[in-house]
Amino acid sequence: MVMEMLRTARPGFEPGEVHPARVYNFWLGGKDHFAADREAGQEVMRLRPEIVAGARANREFLGRVVRYLVGQGIRQFLDVGTGLPAPDNVHEVAQRVDPWCRVVYVDRDPLVLMHSRALLTSSREGSCDYLEADLRDADLILKEASRTLDLTQPVALLLLAVLQLIPDEEEPGQVVAALATSLAQGSYVAISHMTADFAPEAVTAAASAYNERAAVPVTARSHAQVSELFSGYQLVAPGIVPITSWRRDQIDGADQVADLYGGVARTTRFLWRPWRTAVGA
Repeated sequence: MVMEMLRTARPGFEPGEVHPARVYNFWLGGKDHFAADREAGQEVMRLRPEIVAGARANREFLGRVVRYLVGQGIRQFLDVGTGLPAPDNVHEVAQRVDPWCRVVYVDRDPLVLMHSRALLTSSREGSCDYLEADLRDADLILKEASRTLDLTQPVALLLLAVLQLIPDEEEPGQVVAALATSLAQGSYVAISHMTADFAPEAVTAAASAYNERAAVPVTARSHAQVSELFSGYQLVAPGIVPITSWRRDQIDGADQVADLYGGVARTTRFLWRPWRTAVGA
């Protein structure tokens, strides 16, 4: 299937270039990756074997975040840096709770978008859309997302394991603000982010090995630096914590190692209005 999609990929697509979405897919046990992605992924695993558990924990974090937000009345999701489809994608989790949920997926890899369009099917009542855009291009993302989402109503902005691809000099906090501050009252932002706090030497070595092979490097950040990404927003309990500890329903797995912090915050004062009434459904 990958090769069939590759034949129709736009000019400039390079299967020999390490891509974070495909490496992540490799760690999750998927099939949509190439030799360069596998080589990079295996070297990181050699230096930090816990990366595989961390990738899986991030998917579980996604599910808990989406279920929590639907419970808060959110029916619209903007998932930026979505990566390749995997079990329990955003719309699948959200639409199990309310089939009217709408989701826009954003990624800049054309192969990711082709997989998404082919494999991610919305419920009849809800909607899914897919945008090819860089997360730093907030104007384009919001303009195109407005075809599917009603941006006058609350939206959940999901930035999961993607801001680590933004170097310090490009000010990841400003990247978040450019998207989040344009959302309606009652919106939320959810972030998970790589950290070296729990195993500085191993994670630093693994990140360096990855960065030697990848065109887009990763940057691990401390708890204080991840906290800065939420500056100006109202964090919901339990705040910024290891992703395995965020609102777990069960104790099992809470002590699992995952080199990511996660948190959810309200971007503005919350003013909930029923979704179906608001859009005239």
